Amino acid sequence: MAVNIYTQISTRIIKEQALIIGPIAWDEARKVSGLTIADQTESGVTLIGNPRDVVNRLVAQYERLFGKVSSETCKDAVLDLLAELPNDQVPESLK
Repeated sequence: MAVNIYTQISTRIIKEQALIIGPIAWDEARKVSGLTIADQTESGVTLIGNPRDVVNRLVAQYERLFGKVSSETCKDAVLDLLAELPNDQVPESLK
C-alpha cells in the first residue's frame, strides 16, 4: 500500500487534534519519531520508516497527553481513509 494513505491519515489526525487543542497539536506531532513536518499541509508531512508504526506513535503521543478520548478522536477523523486499507494494513492504534 502506498505511503500516501498514511500521510493522509497522519495529516488528518493532526488537523483534527488541532481543532480541539490548537497549535500544540502540531508541536506534539513534531516530537513523533519518523514524522517530519515542514509545514501544516499534507505535502509538508513526511513519514520515514514503517508508516503504520509512525501513525501508531502519533496516536500514542496524543493519548499520553490527553487520554483515551484523544485516540477515539483520531479514529473518528480517519474512518473513511481506513476503509481504503486492507485490515492487516490498518495501524493497531486505529482498530
